Amino acid sequence: MSKIIPNQYDGPRPPAKRLPSTHISLDYANSDDAAEIDAGIRETIKGVRLSILAMGLGLARLKEKSLFIDLNYHSMNDYLERLCDEMKIERSTAHNWLYIGEAYIKYRRELERIEFSDADGPTKLPYVDRALEIHEKKEVFRKVKEATLREFKEYAKRMETAAPTSKIKVVGNQLFVGKKLAITFAPELDSKTRKYLTDINVKAGEALQAGEVLYMTSLYDIEELRRFERGAEKVKKEIRKRR
Repeated sequence: MSKIIPNQYDGPRPPAKRLPSTHISLDYANSDDAAEIDAGIRETIKGVRLSILAMGLGLARLKEKSLFIDLNYHSMNDYLERLCDEMKIERSTAHNWLYIGEAYIKYRRELERIEFSDADGPTKLPYVDRALEIHEKKEVFRKVKEATLREFKEYAKRMETAAPTSKIKVVGNQLFVGKKLAITFAPELDSKTRKYLTDINVKAGEALQAGEVLYMTSLYDIEELRRFERGAEKVKKEIRKRR
């Protein structure tokens, strides 16, 4: 009795199906349809898509063309607030995605030339501006392609740390930025008030010089300040771990 082998075929076989490319399509990020961009962003957050770069570009496009109005939002910030609430994500995370998209749009030509993609680390892009202030353009874009996030952040501020610690100086009742007079405090101010205002303005000047952001708020008393500082430091560390 003969043995039958099912589906045996010795002729030419069709070519094997190719696996999907790991390159993520940026179709929705380049759309002018607000609803399509919004849906793409939400799919990316859910993990249906895997491109931080596409999501950042989508957000930047919504802002650049004011497409958030088509989604019935008064401002880009209103859109981001609702997105964060509905998708359960941190506000700082969403804003970082937006900065990534804005940086890519600003330097699209250079980034396309080096074939920059998600695999190269889009979280480096918000630091490109700072790097270009102190390094040659060609070298910056080579670094943004090859370096890790930590390496690129250090590269972007290396010259700053080697420079003098501060250009902010206080002489009597005047505050200077380099050799330029910035603020003159009224001589009628009592010493405590003058010191308080001087300290605030020195901190603001140093933050601006370092390319940082100074956040200011008012608190009831010293005890509330101490509690706020502990909480703020903890949140800052958590944010920086995710970068």
